[in-house]
Amino acid sequence: MFDLALFLSAFTTLFVIIDPPGCAPIFATLTQDTSKKHQRDMAFKSVAVASVILIGFAYAGKFLFAKLGISLNALRIAGGIMLFIIGLNMVFEKRTEKREDRAEGVLEDISDPEDISVFPMGIPMIAGPGTMASILLLKSRAAETGSELAVIAALIAVLVITLISFLIAGPLMKLMGKTFTNVLTRVLGILLATLATQFIIDGIKGALFQAI
Repeated sequence: MFDLALFLSAFTTLFVIIDPPGCAPIFATLTQDTSKKHQRDMAFKSVAVASVILIGFAYAGKFLFAKLGISLNALRIAGGIMLFIIGLNMVFEKRTEKREDRAEGVLEDISDPEDISVFPMGIPMIAGPGTMASILLLKSRAAETGSELAVIAALIAVLVITLISFLIAGPLMKLMGKTFTNVLTRVLGILLATLATQFIIDGIKGALFQAI
């Protein structure tokens, strides 16, 4: 049965982590002064690369962690801490600064700055450590209720929104404006920090119950 509550929770978490409105200006900067066809190709390829990585990690990540002897509760705590730090960076506008610095570095350091689909857009802008940790945390929660489809559907929905954001990156930047983007980033940061705290609480509770 499709779990709507889990879908909404997963969608919110992944939307905040991937942050399509925040990635769009970076994409626009990296593809500026290029043809519309090239921008469209980079948008589709970036999202395709990230999709393969995230969906593959969603199904193979648990197996990998099991082989390494890492429990789901440890993952919940570590992933929650990681997401909490990302949330704090969003609240204090550090995450956007880091993304912009990374984008500038790409433009300066590589000989062909137009091919940005794999790095930095596919990895780590979309499929970064925070996104991978979130996927595993959400999948572990879904495994308990048999609603893994809800998590995958949420991921696909966010990736589609990301693709649309890339395709309309130029007009989107003009429409949103710097002030609105800053406000949205901080609100999403607070929401992410709250969700991360819940992951940590769930991990600690699970670890304590196992120890008893």
